[in-house]
Amino acid sequence: MASVAAASTQPIRASLPLSSWRINGARRVVAAARRIASPPFISPVSRPYGSGCVPLFGHPWRLQSKRFGPALSIRCFSALSPEMRSTLDKVVKSHTVVLFMKGTKDFPQCGFSSTVVQILKSLNVPFETLNILENEMLRQGLKEYSNWPTFPQLYIDGEFFGGCDITVEAYKSGQLQELLEKAMCS
Repeated sequence: MASVAAASTQPIRASLPLSSWRINGARRVVAAARRIASPPFISPVSRPYGSGCVPLFGHPWRLQSKRFGPALSIRCFSALSPEMRSTLDKVVKSHTVVLFMKGTKDFPQCGFSSTVVQILKSLNVPFETLNILENEMLRQGLKEYSNWPTFPQLYIDGEFFGGCDITVEAYKSGQLQELLEKAMCS
């Protein structure tokens, strides 16, 4: 009798090969994860991306509460306020070449920003830089302003030119030099 009780308390994996235990164990973990629908009080909202919402945890979310009735939506807001837009307009139009980057001219904190700075310095072009790491609202607002998700962002003669890849390609083809010469002459 004692041997039967001892045998039944042994873990299942002792009787199964290791590969079988890994597969079945993984299935149990997946099954347990499926039973957990979502974190409490939070459920996904069926809202398309690009609708002006700042996503939380990678998705727009809606708070639900049994105590307070129907779901309460989190307000979607634009980081690009009218004041921010006018400030960015002034900065971009007051300088011939403006680079919004991570870090500064002298100490870029991103390889892509460093590449664009080196290109502009090699062309002996006077340019202004703004460090987007100092202000999160500036960073988010600029993404909406230019409709470009990444940094650095280069503006030439008041217009958005592109990011690092576009700048490198234009530099290699000679298009960037021509555009900068025209901008400096006007």
